[in-house]
Amino acid sequence: MATPRHGVDALNVSAMKPVPDLIETAVAQAAIRVAQSTESPSVFNHSVRSYFFAELLAARDGIRSGSDYDSEALFLGCVLHDLGVGTAAPGKSRFEVEGADLAAALLTEHGCGHDVVDGVWEAIALHTSGGIAERRGALCHLVRSGVGADFGRNADFIDEQTATAIHHSYPRLSMASTLVEAIVEHAQRSPDAAPPYSMPGELLRERRTGRTTLMELMASHGRWGD
Repeated sequence: MATPRHGVDALNVSAMKPVPDLIETAVAQAAIRVAQSTESPSVFNHSVRSYFFAELLAARDGIRSGSDYDSEALFLGCVLHDLGVGTAAPGKSRFEVEGADLAAALLTEHGCGHDVVDGVWEAIALHTSGGIAERRGALCHLVRSGVGADFGRNADFIDEQTATAIHHSYPRLSMASTLVEAIVEHAQRSPDAAPPYSMPGELLRERRTGRTTLMELMASHGRWGD
């Protein structure tokens, strides 16, 4: 039996494949290349794990691929959600928005329709906006929830065998501390990259105090650790 190329069935422990084999469309492959070439391995792995966890969350909650959301759009939203902390981001505005803009440009270049481009843009731009993303449709909800699950938030439903397979293929590599450093570096580039009370602004403020950030503490005490 052929291994499914995307969706929750792709998480079978004995059939885990590298990311390029999961979705073979041109835009999905381009998304992988851009993320890998502009992000650290730790951040890239986090983005891929977020997609796997998002698909598992969708299956648990009865959110149906093909009717409630598009699995390729979810893949794009998750894999590209941290482009704003990579080397392609200029640092002129907050990383969520710059990442969304970079993703939208990539999707447009590859002929994605307006609805897909706009949906992925919104999901990336809102992925740090708790209480808002969850109310903006299945795609926004799943991207934010998948990202959160990789920090250990609401991840208790994921069985140990599946979690082990995912982390074996895409190791954490001190994800939380690496991601915080990348966000803080981006936030220091301009005042507009770290507006007061925004998530990047708060991380920059916390880092300047010399203390461990709340994001790092939450991850270290979560199910997966850093």
